[in-house]
Amino acid sequence: MAPLLSSPSSSLPALSAADQDALTDLYIRGTPPNTLRAYERDLNTITAWKLATLAAPLAWPEREDVALRFILDHARDLRDVPENDPARIVAEKLITQGLRKSLACPAPSTLDRRIASWRAFHRMKNLASPFEAPLLRQARAKARRAAARTRAPKSANPITRDVLEAVLESCDHSLRGLRDRAILMLGWASGGRRRSEIAGLQRADVDLKDYAKDGLIWIHLVATKTTEMGKTPKLVLKGRAATALALWIEMAGIDDGPLFRPITQNDDPLERKLSADGIYQIVQKRMAQAGFPQGFATPHGLRSGFLTQAALDGAPIQAAMRLSLHRSLAQAQKYYDDVEITENPATDLLG
Repeated sequence: MAPLLSSPSSSLPALSAADQDALTDLYIRGTPPNTLRAYERDLNTITAWKLATLAAPLAWPEREDVALRFILDHARDLRDVPENDPARIVAEKLITQGLRKSLACPAPSTLDRRIASWRAFHRMKNLASPFEAPLLRQARAKARRAAARTRAPKSANPITRDVLEAVLESCDHSLRGLRDRAILMLGWASGGRRRSEIAGLQRADVDLKDYAKDGLIWIHLVATKTTEMGKTPKLVLKGRAATALALWIEMAGIDDGPLFRPITQNDDPLERKLSADGIYQIVQKRMAQAGFPQGFATPHGLRSGFLTQAALDGAPIQAAMRLSLHRSLAQAQKYYDDVEITENPATDLLG
């Protein structure tokens, strides 16, 4: 990263070049990799936006009028504005660069994340952020309210046990079938793992010491979205899920390296790991082969399906959260509420 600049207009003390380098290094080492990648993507977008809008690079600290312009340009739908509208012209440039998806108004969460990244870079430079100004704080709140929309579920439907059983029927005894069965069963039975967590597993993260005797496999996730690096509790697989994973490891000869890998046309595993997008494609393919309509469920359906099934089976929510690793009780409770309301006697008052 280039040396970070300070400004005479900042009320905060300027850092020496050595201190700035040390601070930057500390931020990099102390920030999760996924967050660093998000920072990089957001910084690229913000930089390209300012170059296209004002023909100028980012300033540190950034001017309040520039920050306000950024909010205003990203707080309206540009699909119906005139083609010569400055904000639309800039948005179309960003789309061609792959930095914006469409002319539609970005989701409030997207705008909030990019502003959060911009603020983080100001903190990294020991500079005051323009987004703390009362006018900008109010503009952000208004933009969030104006663009408010019903949040779409990450999966149209949960992959409950009966759905999973139907999908597993599509997995044959080829190496590809063994892999896909292990992915689906591990992803569901270990608490509803995110596709990034499944793709990131290494053979070293799987402990088979208790499998021969007790049929148990221990899974160690280095980090998750809700747990810190090295502080994720071990998860356990048992029964059919453990059998499926052990069989994949044995038949594919996975002694070290990535746990799940792409399979060649000759049904041989490659050395590299399967990507998170690969997990997505596997779920979509197997859902289609099982006869479910397109878009019925995504990989997140494994997570929502696990919690939904736990609620249907009467498992205590705390026990389900122990595996799902949900940090928020309120978030996990949503799945239980959807199930419990159907059992509410008040729903039968009319007969």
